[in-house]
Amino acid sequence: MYDASQPGAPLALDGVSLTLPSAAGPVEILRGIDFSVEAGERVAVVRPSGSGKSTLIAIGAGLERPTKGKVRLLGQELSRLDEDGRAKLRRGRVSLVFQAFHLLPNMTAEENVAAPLEIAGVRGAAKTAGEWLDRVGLGARRTHYPHQLSGGEQQRVALARALAPRPALLFADEPTGNLDHDNARLVADLIFELAAETRAALVLVTHDEALAERADRTMRMAAGRIA
Repeated sequence: MYDASQPGAPLALDGVSLTLPSAAGPVEILRGIDFSVEAGERVAVVRPSGSGKSTLIAIGAGLERPTKGKVRLLGQELSRLDEDGRAKLRRGRVSLVFQAFHLLPNMTAEENVAAPLEIAGVRGAAKTAGEWLDRVGLGARRTHYPHQLSGGEQQRVALARALAPRPALLFADEPTGNLDHDNARLVADLIFELAAETRAALVLVTHDEALAERADRTMRMAAGRIA
């Protein structure tokens, strides 16, 4: 089992390629990607849409299988695990934040944050969820439903949900893409501050150069390759 307190790479891709069928013939999405992120490291992946950045996250998180190459997540080679095994591996240790929030509409802010804690078997999930909503400035909104929150507030709830389990690895896919300037800056500040506090490794996909500059390292992609 991966130990986040020990040095090493919570994520490593070795010669990863992904080819998908299309009416016009096979399409190469990723081409021979070699990439890793160390424990606690913050890495930005930068390139315009269509370059395979989001696909890289899907492969790295075990949500999609590569056509070629190996993916090692939290010390486990994903090709050796079935879908249930990959989900179990991610549980409580790998979190994702998306551009589109993906909050459960029939749950309050507190219930959304508590859900992954409860799935992971964490005691006092509601209390911890409330504490994390306080951390992102939404303690007074804990009983509100997503439709009662602004876009910026929904993204802060999503961030609290992702970080409440204190994951070893956080994927953030264009987390400020749907936000106005002020909310984007606030969410970006929270991502870096709270990821550092929890010591989570961060893989940040963004087209925002200013946001990418805050990372420890920047990886640029072009035509499915590391540029």
